Amino acid sequence: MVTMTPIVIDGNQFTAITVALPKTNFMAITNENGYIMCGALDVALLNEKLKDRGIIAGRAVGVRTIEQLLEAPLESVTYEAEKRGITVGTIGRDALLKMM
Repeated sequence: MVTMTPIVIDGNQFTAITVALPKTNFMAITNENGYIMCGALDVALLNEKLKDRGIIAGRAVGVRTIEQLLEAPLESVTYEAEKRGITVGTIGRDALLKMM
């Protein structure tokens, strides 16, 4: 099952996406500029193989819900995210606001 839910943070619109998979969930929260995602995100791939795309993204591990993803510290971030002031340890909610 795929669920898409609008989320508003400090007046800014985001979309939360959850894909229920066997024994796990795939989760992301996005806007038109970037996204944060669960541990399935391969930040190294984005930084190395897809660097020319300039993807703004961050990864949180050990999260099981959208609410946890919003509150979790990011474990890794792309180079483009770092340019926006999003660093390892930034809380998901704060990272999203820096993507505005």
